Order: sequence, then structure tokens, then C-alpha cells
Amino acid sequence: MTVHIEEAPAPPPPVRGTPGHGEDRRPPRRWLPSNWVPYLLIAPAIIAILSVLGYALFRNLLISFQEFGRKQLISRTTEWIGVENYRTVLQNERFWDSVVRTFLFMAANVVLIMIIGTLLGLLLNALGKKMRLVLAISLVAAWAMPVVATTTVFRWLFDTQFGVANWMMRTLGFSGYDQHNWFSSGLSTLAIVTLLIVWTSVPFVAINLYAGLTTVSGEIREAARMDGASSWRIFWSILLPIMRPFFMITTFLEIIWVFKAFVQVYAMNGGGPDRESETLPVMAYVEGMGQNQYGVAAAISVLTLLILLIAMSFYFRLILKQEKENS
Repeated sequence: MTVHIEEAPAPPPPVRGTPGHGEDRRPPRRWLPSNWVPYLLIAPAIIAILSVLGYALFRNLLISFQEFGRKQLISRTTEWIGVENYRTVLQNERFWDSVVRTFLFMAANVVLIMIIGTLLGLLLNALGKKMRLVLAISLVAAWAMPVVATTTVFRWLFDTQFGVANWMMRTLGFSGYDQHNWFSSGLSTLAIVTLLIVWTSVPFVAINLYAGLTTVSGEIREAARMDGASSWRIFWSILLPIMRPFFMITTFLEIIWVFKAFVQVYAMNGGGPDRESETLPVMAYVEGMGQNQYGVAAAISVLTLLILLIAMSFYFRLILKQEKENS
């Protein structure tokens, strides 16, 4: 009996470029460590920011140490005077009035924005699909409107002769609102600016809060309702702890946004009457472009930035502490 043993086919030759027996199976060597990739991705944005904002900040810092007025601007001369501009600003009572006014204005705006935005975010989460879509479109329309156009509309609403505000007050039976000037004092001017800023800032908080609430499981709230918890109890004990990072970051952003608000305040009444509605950014602009004191205006800008950084450092510490506890 003869047994035919077929020879096994020869293994195919290894394809060039693929590891074979006895070859090194280590992953290909990368030309850069993987932890450098995020830095490379954000490098263009950092370079662009440093090129635009960094140069402007550096030039502003240099001008704050110079005597820079109309004479120096025309003659193109540089006169270094050290910290004289800062001494002039810090000895000016108007500067400290603007500091107090800016912080009070910021606090009132941020509190109103966060309260109204939270209520609207909860309303968006509770409404049905159609009504939620209508409300969301309305919020986006208010948010997307240009600042100058919104300011112009608000000036028409509070116009002395043809304003809707005077007509409404007279219709409700209040006397003394025939051609009433709503911009006759700094307090009433800033109150109208507060309405404007709250109107345009609330949609950001409401829509972001609604987006965050969609990530919270409905079973948690349903279980709380079955235990007899009220709506306030559910928000305070369940939703607020879960959404705490959102509230902290959003409050942080709104503080910066309101603190540096310039267009709304200046376009409404130019910082008047008699500079009674000036905040720090408006005061810097009036001193620089209105009084041709560019060195003083630069010093005010630098001091404004330092005040904001010192104020926000406490909030930064709170956020970092919260992140450390969560990790």
C-alpha cells in the first residue's frame, strides 16, 4: 500500500512593509509624542491671539507710562513720565466712583441674568415640543440681534416724545410721564442699560441650561416626585448639585461679559448725563477719544484689567477647588 503524502504549499512570501516571523512587531515610531498633539492643534489659535491681543496689550502698557496727548500724537514724539498717569488716575475721585458703579452694575446684571436665564431654562425643559421650539427661536432671535440695533430700539422705546414707555405709563394712569426724560440721571440710564443687557444675555444662559438638563435622567426626578418632593425641592436638592459646574462657569463668563460691556452703555447715553453713567470701559474711552488724554486712558485700561483679574482670581480658586473635589 502506497501512501501519497502531498507536500504542504509553501507559505506566501511576506509582503513588503508587513511584519513577518522574526520581524519587529513594535508600533511604528512616531515623529512626535502623542501628548504634543493637543498643543499643536491649539497652537494656531494661540499664535493669532498673541499676535492681535498681545501686541495691543503691550502697546497699551507702554502708552500708560507716557505723556501721550494731541501734541505728542501730531509731533510723533515719545515722552516717558513713569507712573504719573497712574498717580493722576488713582487720585481722581471720578475713577473710584466709576469703580463702585461698575461693580454694582455688574452685580445687578449678573444676578438678574442668572435668575431669569435659569427660570427660562427650566421652562424650556418642561414645555412640549412645539412650544419649546417657539420659545427657543424667540430666545435665539433676541440673542442674535446686533448690539447697536438693539440699543437703538431701546432708545426708541424710552424716547421722550414718542417712546412706548411714556405711553404705557400714561395709559396705566401714572402722572408726570408726558415727555418724561428717562435719561435725565445716571441711575435711570444704567437701569435701562441693565434691561438691554439682561434681554440679550438671558438666551445664552437659558439655552445652555436646557442643554445641560437634557443630560439629567428623568428617572431621578420621577423618583423624587414619587417621594413627595416639590418642584423647588427637586431643583435645590437634585438639579442644582448636578448642574453646579454649569452655574459656576456660566456665572464666570457673565461677570466678564458685563464687566467689559462698553457698546451698550456708551451708545445709550454716552456715559451721561454729566458722566453719571460712566463705567470703567466708558471712562477710558471718554478720557482717550473725548479728552485726547491717551496716556491716562491707557492707565485706566490697565487698572481695569488688573481689577478684573484680582476679582476673578477668587472665582478661579473656587472653580479649581470644585474640580479637585470632583476628581
